[in-house]
Amino acid sequence: MPSPAVPHTRRSENVGDFDVSIVLPCLNEEASVGLCVTEAHEALAGAGLTGEVVVVDNGSTDASAEVARTAGARVVAEAVPGYGAAIRGGIRVARGRVVDMADADCTYPLDRLAELVRPVLDGEVDLCLGSRLEAASNTSMPLLHRFVGTPVLTALVRQGGGAAHLTDSQSGFRAFGRQAINGLGLRATGMEFASEMLLRASQADWRLHEIPLGYRERVGESKLVTWRDGWRHLSLIMRLTPHQLLWFPGLALTGLAAALYVLGLVTPSGIAVGSVTWQPVFFASICLVLGALASLAGALVGYHLPSAARRVRHRFRWVGHPSFPGRLAGAGLLGVGTGLLIDAGLLLAWLGGVGHEALRLSLAGLAQGLIVTGATVAVASLLYRLLGDLRDVGAPQPATVDLSEGPGTTAGVSATSAAGGQARTGADLPA
Repeated sequence: MPSPAVPHTRRSENVGDFDVSIVLPCLNEEASVGLCVTEAHEALAGAGLTGEVVVVDNGSTDASAEVARTAGARVVAEAVPGYGAAIRGGIRVARGRVVDMADADCTYPLDRLAELVRPVLDGEVDLCLGSRLEAASNTSMPLLHRFVGTPVLTALVRQGGGAAHLTDSQSGFRAFGRQAINGLGLRATGMEFASEMLLRASQADWRLHEIPLGYRERVGESKLVTWRDGWRHLSLIMRLTPHQLLWFPGLALTGLAAALYVLGLVTPSGIAVGSVTWQPVFFASICLVLGALASLAGALVGYHLPSAARRVRHRFRWVGHPSFPGRLAGAGLLGVGTGLLIDAGLLLAWLGGVGHEALRLSLAGLAQGLIVTGATVAVASLLYRLLGDLRDVGAPQPATVDLSEGPGTTAGVSATSAAGGQARTGADLPA
């Protein structure tokens, strides 16, 4: 157990009376939490910052709470289990203008917390994150997390609207304004809290900044459950940015369809798979229809979803162009027309006894895919235009005023009813 330390803080019950509140979630961290609290106090004193260390006991069964209290921390209990629940509980009771969140297992270099909180205190950024990957090693971070889990989740967070320069979305070493964070409506209780914070901050147009601050070997056992927590991250990201579940898989399916069509035309007799001959053109048609619909839906959701980040809307800004419905209809009709032309050519070739039968079959599959996809896209364009017209009809209409008879008259004043669109004379209007 670490020796008792005098906290370098100014005690006060008034919210915002400190510069920084350091929040450390804790679950059975008896061997390390005291060291973290002491290091945090020393860092505050060295940086000339006033602050407090809040240790959130999330159901520890060892002496973690006692060790943290002895080291000078304010210990609070959070009954709801989970990393996110513990951090949110610490934020609720924090009394600093800026909250710095870290872990109680000695992995984050708390002696460098001033580098993290200064940009937020000075109003330069809204959220500052300390990246770990530059200093991560095989002993401090598992290879699966370092080269697969973290990069994949970070890419999804970036595509979902996070800062383009972000490299480590899963770092738990962060600083942000206490009052501002409460406006994001964070609800995650588990490890996915890290992704939710960045996505919602991006949706709110926060200024995000990342600094490489290092990462150390953990004291004690990790509470992260790789596959369970990874799935919870993915589920949350897809709920908050559903366009990613449609746009990228749709593009991938469309590309696969194109490759299969080419393969079917190059090998019209099919591909031998054991005793069975596989015709890729038929699966290609399925991929084309599903891919076109998914990518189109992803673009529409990415542009029109109210909670979408500004960067995401900008990426799909072509959806909002006035010519989009017309171009969409044109693309659909082009697909239908091309498919019909191929069918007409096949009919003439069949009547004339020209061409290889297997090649005609592959071309027929291509024509079928183009016709079905084109017709579907054309109908989608019609529905999109119709829904836009319905929104315009239901929107309140501004009043129109005719001043042709001069100011002060009522005979020439009219207004359009927002509900029914009926014109009323000036005598019907309120005085």
